[in-house]
Amino acid sequence: MATPAATTRTFRIPVEPLELRSQSPSLLLSLAEWGLVAVLLAAPLPFGAVQPWAWAALLIAALSLLLLWAIGSEGQGILRIQWTPLYLPTGLFLALSLAQYYGGFTLDRYATQLSIYGLATALIFFFLAGQLFREAPKATWRNLGLVVTVYAFSVGLFAVLQFFSSHNLIYWTVKSPGWTFGPYVNHNDYAGLMEMLIPVAAAYVLSRPRTDPRRWLLAFGLCVPVASLLLSGSRGGFISLLVEALILGGILWRRRSGEGSGYFEAMLALGIAAVVLLFFWMAPNRVVNRFAGLANVTRTADVSYGQRELAAIDTLRIFRGHPWVGTGLGSFETVFPQYQTFPANVVWTHAHNDYAEALAETGLAGTVLIIFTLALFFKRAFKGLRYRLRNEVGWIQLGAAIGCCGLLVHSFADFNLHIPANASWFAVLAGLAMAPGAQASRRPETR
Repeated sequence: MATPAATTRTFRIPVEPLELRSQSPSLLLSLAEWGLVAVLLAAPLPFGAVQPWAWAALLIAALSLLLLWAIGSEGQGILRIQWTPLYLPTGLFLALSLAQYYGGFTLDRYATQLSIYGLATALIFFFLAGQLFREAPKATWRNLGLVVTVYAFSVGLFAVLQFFSSHNLIYWTVKSPGWTFGPYVNHNDYAGLMEMLIPVAAAYVLSRPRTDPRRWLLAFGLCVPVASLLLSGSRGGFISLLVEALILGGILWRRRSGEGSGYFEAMLALGIAAVVLLFFWMAPNRVVNRFAGLANVTRTADVSYGQRELAAIDTLRIFRGHPWVGTGLGSFETVFPQYQTFPANVVWTHAHNDYAEALAETGLAGTVLIIFTLALFFKRAFKGLRYRLRNEVGWIQLGAAIGCCGLLVHSFADFNLHIPANASWFAVLAGLAMAPGAQASRRPETR
């Protein structure tokens, strides 16, 4: 009996052949491929790309890479678009936001316009990741895994050194009123980035052959970003990392087979556990107190937790007032004061709960699309792991999928998806997880 067909389809759009064709089309596609990676590596450095010039540069970069991909594909004589089921609900969500803006359903047209730009940027990155890596050779995926691993180590080491020596200054010079960590103004945003990088790096390390002498060195390097996430003091990041570890551990447990197949995984887990114990032994008191609040959230010194809970409840009140299409994408900051029931001396730009905020801003229409998108993602990203993990491409895709899961968990208590750099990383990882790059490693057809 034949195995089920893949859930992706390729659309071929013929174009007129160009004269004097050469290797330039493939060169352009390679430039777009690694240009996308370069943009991702640079995005977190300017404070998570939260400043207007930074996220505007992200949009320009996304459009430029899209044009580069189109020219490179056209130069090959055929424009092939690898279809994935997520294109439909995400496209409809973008159409909903446009309908809010042009139909007058938003209560803040300017905020909705900016949010549409941000959403379009993320969707372009998602599309490019799927198209550029759909048929990439194993070497490209292997290099991608190595780049992410080295990047996570480098950013983690920088963040730890800055934490102990900068006195809450970003790059040792920039003052910030918040709890900064790494290049981010807020330590929770830094944790969101690490939640996505660590699983990809871990998957890359696990995909390396047992005879590779660099495997243990890479495993040791993985402990640095883990320690930096813990040192950031983000409780949402800690819980998300724990969920990611449980997902990866469950998958490794199910696929264990062969003599000594679990030795490296067990040693890696013990190494990370040792890092955690060492962290709690040497961590500053304020970080330990943050994690102590996990056991008793009603008595923690971080009063913002209770405010976040109240803000989420008030955000649901916004939904009750605008149940069908919401108040407009990005309009939360304008609408929330009318529904706020608790005193606060700060302006709430976001609900610290991306799901409640999306429910209020897009109503039932947007919520149905989000649920449908997540269901398709989980079904596709974790499908056929038994066969896909025979291939290092499948491992990188698994790490990308788990990284997305970690940020989705953190989104219950924060707004990482509204940080341009983190949203861009999330979109690309989702595109990699959905790409048919590891289809060739699946079980062959049998009768």
